[in-house]
Amino acid sequence: MIPNIREAFNANFKQEYYENLLQYIKETYFEPSAFRISETPVFIDKELKEKVFLACEAIIGQLWQVDFSEIRQKFIPEELQSPVPMGNPDFLAIDFGLCDDGEGGITPQLIELQAFPTLFFYQPFLGRAFLEHYPNIPKEKLYFYFSNLDDESYRKEVGEVILGGENPENVILLELFPEKQKTRIDFWSTKQALGIEVVCMTKVIREGRKLFYEKDAKKIPIHRIYNRVIFDELQRIENLEISFNLNDDLDVEWVTHPDWFFMISKCIMPLLKHKNVPQSYYLDDFPENLDFSKFVLKPLFSFAGQGINLYPDKETIYKIEDKHNYILQQKVKYTPLVKTNTDKNSKVELRILYIWSKEENRLKPVINLTRMSKGEMINVSHQVNETWIGSSISFFEK
Repeated sequence: MIPNIREAFNANFKQEYYENLLQYIKETYFEPSAFRISETPVFIDKELKEKVFLACEAIIGQLWQVDFSEIRQKFIPEELQSPVPMGNPDFLAIDFGLCDDGEGGITPQLIELQAFPTLFFYQPFLGRAFLEHYPNIPKEKLYFYFSNLDDESYRKEVGEVILGGENPENVILLELFPEKQKTRIDFWSTKQALGIEVVCMTKVIREGRKLFYEKDAKKIPIHRIYNRVIFDELQRIENLEISFNLNDDLDVEWVTHPDWFFMISKCIMPLLKHKNVPQSYYLDDFPENLDFSKFVLKPLFSFAGQGINLYPDKETIYKIEDKHNYILQQKVKYTPLVKTNTDKNSKVELRILYIWSKEENRLKPVINLTRMSKGEMINVSHQVNETWIGSSISFFEK
């Protein structure tokens, strides 16, 4: 996408750069990453950057036209709705597949939306680590932060969203069995950056409407929760011993409010209309004679690609009883646009990460997360023998 930078990067790539990067991650977090890290970042030129951010602006503009009270009633069972005041969504991730536009160019096509936090502190670490260990990346011509942020201002602004003015001791990152999660490297990054504890939901103590956690044999009040618990996972675990639920009436502040997980997600994609948004339909309301071969079947609230059917057919669809929990989304054609030092090029999914800026009263782009694949899905779990794929970050042309 920036041909001269890609060609120079590949020509001067050494396996030792990659090995040093992996070793640096292991030494920093006392364990290797639980997910595969790509050998390369992605380099995005000004033209594609403009397309991506124009699409983001159009999508966010349409979000505020959605009746979220109606979405809440339609898609969140009443027993799961949280009584805590919602406020604004603190985070937003917009995922694009970088696709063939049919005219020899690249177009970003929306894959999904998530009003849920992801690797906000691991990604800047990864960007800096690439720059430190890869002398074949130009230092002056590229950037991975947005909104004119740098290392210090990024940590400050994202930290303000998470801490909300509270003492870090009274703020926790909440997860289910965090030491077992594939994304745990970001938990340790967040703890290092902000000084907050990573606490398993099963370890939280409840007293009436108040929550506590134990540290150094002391009971510490929890005032604010940076929530990383996925509803989908919480409901899958049988006989889970927890003292509270995400939808309980509690004397805590949520970052972000649990209901946003449902409301800004795949469930609103059929409501969005734009050239960078593939056509989507609710499974209980799609046109007759729809060519299913041109669509992907997706559950609304699964995570990490679980439950996606790339080849739905009429028989499969009509067997589904809870059709209101699925959508059909038009297939897109990912372009293998990253030239690699292997016999196959890599496809790219680009996630633009936003925080809610109270000062500016808007969702503000801050950084990106990039994933690379050589398969049909941007999911490397089954591509065990492939290289130049996995988690990465994109560097944008200045």
